[in-house]
Amino acid sequence: MSEKEDLTFEALMDFFDAVEAGIAQAKHHLKEAKVPVSEKPKYDINKARWEQAQGSSGPYERCEDANSIDFKALLADVQAHGGKMTVGEYFVWAFKNGSTLGRKKRVK
Repeated sequence: MSEKEDLTFEALMDFFDAVEAGIAQAKHHLKEAKVPVSEKPKYDINKARWEQAQGSSGPYERCEDANSIDFKALLADVQAHGGKMTVGEYFVWAFKNGSTLGRKKRVK
């Protein structure tokens, strides 16, 4: 091998060593953080008190059950997902007032 090839080979080996060390360090940080991959919601959507309502897109159910722990947890989850999400067989959204949820069964 020429001197130029030796330097190129050495540079590549240094680069690969650095990448390997970075990956090992990232894995270490992830293990220490103990980030949950996906946690099941800690609420039952059907335990909240839902009332029938009529909207511009047809019938839906709404809930303002501020005394329900399940409602509060569901509201927090919906807000964490940008104000709308699917929960089981329902499409759920938060109203702009921030204390009311709507839900409508998804059509299959």
